[in-house]
Amino acid sequence: MTEFSVWAPDATRVRLRLARDTDHEMRAAADGWWQVEVPDAGLDYSFLLNDDETPLPDPRSPWQPAGVHGPSRRYDHSAFEWSDSAWTGRQLPGSILYELHIGTFTPEGTFDAAIDRLDHLVNLGVDLIELLPVNAFNGEHNWGYDGVCWFAPHQPYGGPDGLKRFVDAAHARGLGVILDVVYNHFGPSGAYAPRFGPYLAEQSNTWGRSVNLDGPHSDEVRRYIIDSVLMWLRDYHIDGLRLDAVHALPDTRAIPLLEELAIEVESLSTHLGRPLSLIAESDLNDPRLITPREAGGYGLHAQWNDDAHHALHTLLTGERQGYYGDFGSLETLSDVLTGGFFHAGTWSSFRNRHHGRALDSRIPGHRLVAYLQNHDQIGNRATGDRISASLSPALLRVGATLLLTAPFTPMLFMGEEWAASTPWQFFTSHPEPELATAVALGRRREFAAHGWAEGDVPDPQDPETFVRSRLDWAELDKPEHASMLAFYQRLIGLRRSVADLSDPRMHEVSVQHGDQYLLMRRGETLVVANFAGRGQGVSLPGVARRVLLATGEGVTVMRDRIELPAETAAIVAL
Repeated sequence: MTEFSVWAPDATRVRLRLARDTDHEMRAAADGWWQVEVPDAGLDYSFLLNDDETPLPDPRSPWQPAGVHGPSRRYDHSAFEWSDSAWTGRQLPGSILYELHIGTFTPEGTFDAAIDRLDHLVNLGVDLIELLPVNAFNGEHNWGYDGVCWFAPHQPYGGPDGLKRFVDAAHARGLGVILDVVYNHFGPSGAYAPRFGPYLAEQSNTWGRSVNLDGPHSDEVRRYIIDSVLMWLRDYHIDGLRLDAVHALPDTRAIPLLEELAIEVESLSTHLGRPLSLIAESDLNDPRLITPREAGGYGLHAQWNDDAHHALHTLLTGERQGYYGDFGSLETLSDVLTGGFFHAGTWSSFRNRHHGRALDSRIPGHRLVAYLQNHDQIGNRATGDRISASLSPALLRVGATLLLTAPFTPMLFMGEEWAASTPWQFFTSHPEPELATAVALGRRREFAAHGWAEGDVPDPQDPETFVRSRLDWAELDKPEHASMLAFYQRLIGLRRSVADLSDPRMHEVSVQHGDQYLLMRRGETLVVANFAGRGQGVSLPGVARRVLLATGEGVTVMRDRIELPAETAAIVAL
């Protein structure tokens, strides 16, 4: 016998539909659940609510082989043969993250094709792969943030077995896997869970109606999210999750969902005997997210730090539009390197109010994930242009040096390590013509309001927008790209070999700056960067023993002074 269950608290009748349109009446159980046991159930199934004859997929479907509108399919997690029994995990402190999108990482756009590129990541020196969302969404390809099945890996990528093969192969090479998950909204097409119960709140966020975390019946909605989190970590052997836009999770309950997640994940980690990480994306600059629960915080392990990106990006590019307006000075970068946040109870001209709260100096920097590029900061530009499209290779090396020697957990975006020339644009593949048109028009109007000509904004629905966003691995055969890759490998190798460069104690970092130069002291190691278009000398706070790495030729050291050519950085040992 096979048991099926579904939560539908407001339904008066629920039926299970199996193959060949065989229906089975389900019986009401406790707390809004419905159950039935059937013999010889087969694999595919769906539910019918009340007297509606429309078959609906399971809100907890583990597999949607026919797409998000099709029937659900049973999946036996115990049937997969894992080979990672010796895997003990990968902790976040000291690690380097590498963000990638399965659909554009390779020409094939599948888990199995990505496996063939794992050795590249090993040779690069990263520790944790951060996958953009892979749960099922409508259509063949998009960024993944419009997912509607929170328990089912996307079939065109390779489905459940494909994800497991990828994780197993990564572990075999010593690489951990972080999965980006979205629990703040459902996508616009194929979201059938709200048909079953009050999964949604009355209020909305940027992407649609918010999830019901604190209203009537919210216990089961929260359990729905918690069970999804635990499933990825337990059944798919994932090493951590990046929680998308947690500021869009309205929650007035005394124990917030985020704290509940931290408690449950800590329990699972203890049982499994390997570290499991929860990383928040938040727009709040709120230290409570990463403050331990014992100290009154939520107990998450890290959060993305947009302030670090903005401080670096504006200084390197000179851009000041929108939320970049408060950034761009050496003072701003200095504040970030020593305090983590720039907006720490300070005025935000973009928001027209004060924003953020200062971090406790005892919070280690590894709880802040920093980046020079990521999917948002590239893909949400009008044309999806990477920073390498506007910066010289020399300044790219300067930026990478500061990122990988700062006291944070650094993250690279796929292709960054070789200065990929391919853009990463906003792409969708909605089958519904009305939705496709609305998304394309909305994207163009959004950027038109910021001064872009509508014709310059790529059509998200155009297949070429997706194709343009694929990495071109043949670029590695070109000298300029191979040279950049070799530099990243040397820089990452140095970060590993010199303890000062991965030290997370922000209060031990000291920064001096002057006329377009910055000097950061990390113990007995100095990082000196010249942003100017001319060479200049910088006095050192001690006698230099040797140059550990320089981003370009012509760096010279004379006891307590270093001469740096234009747009050059150096790492120096005292």
